[in-house]
Amino acid sequence: MKIAVINNYDSFVHNIIHYLESFDGVEVAAFLNDDVYVEELEKFDKIVLSPGPGLPKEAGILLDVIDYYKDKKSILGVCLGHQAIAEYFGCSLINLEQPLHGIATKLHIVEDDFLWNNLQNDIFVGHYHSWCVSKNNLSSKISITAIDELGNIMALKHKEYDIRGVQFHPESVLTPQGKKIIENWLKN
Repeated sequence: MKIAVINNYDSFVHNIIHYLESFDGVEVAAFLNDDVYVEELEKFDKIVLSPGPGLPKEAGILLDVIDYYKDKKSILGVCLGHQAIAEYFGCSLINLEQPLHGIATKLHIVEDDFLWNNLQNDIFVGHYHSWCVSKNNLSSKISITAIDELGNIMALKHKEYDIRGVQFHPESVLTPQGKKIIENWLKN
């Protein structure tokens, strides 16, 4: 399986790549968000939209990748990638009053999804973000699959396409079951 990772200039992207490469039969190629053409991703089976600084509209071709491949490839967005998916499909973002950087909170699964397959009940996830998807302006095309103990949207999926986003960082040591979440995405 060939995975393309859109690198949004974030140091965590290397952890994501390491996780992906640890699974048998997985080949990974990373592309900077401002140094790739969407057509270059045709030969890949799945796409990861990495974390990164700023907002989705400031992240190179991030939104163009979603536009081009939304109905063609499995896409997983992490942090900024999650926010890009939400914005692309009509949701709004909010700037949190208190940034969540380097802390873990308990995840509450609110809708079944294959990302949560074979996980223990108490899932803790690591946060490194100051923006979040707003609960007050959700798109009818998006389902929320998890929130955190603060009530923030932590995971979502598109109702029709094979597109998922997680606000938390599955590749962080603060997300003990993060590698299993990545594996669940790879297997589906």
